[in-house]
Amino acid sequence: MDIVFDLGSNFTKLGIFKEDNLLYNTALKNNEIGKIVDILNLNPDIKKGIISSVSAKEKEIANILINSNIPFIYLDQNTNIPIKNSYQSATLGKDRLAAAIGANLLYPKQNLLILDFGTAITIDFINKNNEYIGGNISPGLSSRFWVLNKKSDYLPLLKASETFETTGKTTESAIINGVQNGIIFEINSYINIYKKKYKNLKVIATGGDAVFFEKKLKNTIFVVSNLVLIGLHRILRYNEENH
Repeated sequence: MDIVFDLGSNFTKLGIFKEDNLLYNTALKNNEIGKIVDILNLNPDIKKGIISSVSAKEKEIANILINSNIPFIYLDQNTNIPIKNSYQSATLGKDRLAAAIGANLLYPKQNLLILDFGTAITIDFINKNNEYIGGNISPGLSSRFWVLNKKSDYLPLLKASETFETTGKTTESAIINGVQNGIIFEINSYINIYKKKYKNLKVIATGGDAVFFEKKLKNTIFVVSNLVLIGLHRILRYNEENH
């Protein structure tokens, strides 16, 4: 059994795999890291792990694994990966790379557009030759509502709504329509552009707001909730196989 960690600024997501099957996953607030000890005690067959982190909490998790005698690797720019990475910057987000690798594992030798609907929306492309090309980043759903409120004196802080139209007739509906339609128009445009350029494009979505947008986009997308964890596990297995 293997354990994988995806550490963000506020939450740590972890998954436990047996072979290629995700048996258990959860998200912990970063002040709940101590609960990992209990999870490991309940799963004594865990033999190795991987840590992907943008948080200083990685040292705390590393110490927990060391004390539990579980060998692990870090995902960084020197880690061996099962695809070609053509991104021209070492600052590529680890979650973006892991999601691309996860999508490539699930849908090999296909042109893939990967959408991650989180605090930021990321749009990434990996081609049928297993080559990660790159992508774009824009503010996510909650981030857009937040910035309208924080950067203006009179606009209220709102949340996503299942009910929205093309034209707002109140300030509240104008904000909801503008934010949500803006994302829908943006994503549909990206998908259509990539579809014209690449044949048989498959669109994979993940992230906290993926389900919200799944039925609202004109294009067909496939939601894979734990895509980053799946990608991290693929990286871990690849490094074990090629050690």
